[in-house]
Amino acid sequence: MKQAQTTLTVETPGRGLHEITAEVARLVDQAGIETGLCLVFCRHTSASLVIQENADPSVRADLLAWLERLAPDGDRAYTHTAEGPDDMPAHLRAAVTKTSETIPVVSGRLALGTWQGLYLVEHRTSPHRRSLVVHVSGSP
Repeated sequence: MKQAQTTLTVETPGRGLHEITAEVARLVDQAGIETGLCLVFCRHTSASLVIQENADPSVRADLLAWLERLAPDGDRAYTHTAEGPDDMPAHLRAAVTKTSETIPVVSGRLALGTWQGLYLVEHRTSPHRRSLVVHVSGSP
């Protein structure tokens, strides 16, 4: 079995779904794995990962609107407020999404469906530098 691991840094402009499919696919290609798995792990508690439709931008807008209804900014019930009104909602939104995604590698490529993309979800309103660990393992 062959393995490769690297850190992918993503600069976000603030809240939103930021597609990282191409960057992760490039790392899979560099790893030289033909059959295996690609694990992407987000090293943050106020950002997350999702696999979601990449064709119609309204899907991303609706997902963000749903997360806003689920965990609104500035809710007076929050006690964790030291970093601003978007901090606790960011943690809550990350809690209902994922810190990691595992995608099969088939014939050297991510086995995503036709309309699927991998997204880093920035839950904070201000720009951040996010760190993702990408681990690819399998047969060359």
